[in-house]
Amino acid sequence: MKLIALYKQPADPEAFDKAYYETHLPLIQKLPGLQHAHITRFTRSLGGDGYYLMAEMAFADEAALKGGYEEPRDGRRGSEPRLIRQGVI
Repeated sequence: MKLIALYKQPADPEAFDKAYYETHLPLIQKLPGLQHAHITRFTRSLGGDGYYLMAEMAFADEAALKGGYEEPRDGRRGSEPRLIRQGVI
């Protein structure tokens, strides 16, 4: 089972990349049940230039996916929502 996250073109790609690769992605990689994550950067799509990045996260099944997101995650809930609200990720 896959969970796909699409990120729109950020106002500041450099700040986005720094926050995503240094903060967000290391936390995602610690999710219980995550088999692998694949990150794709868009240069252009058939739908236009609106999307910047896609994260595909693979889990064994729906229970593993839900379990990984329901467990407490070492401060993730504190840092990620703040970065999302700021438009960084």
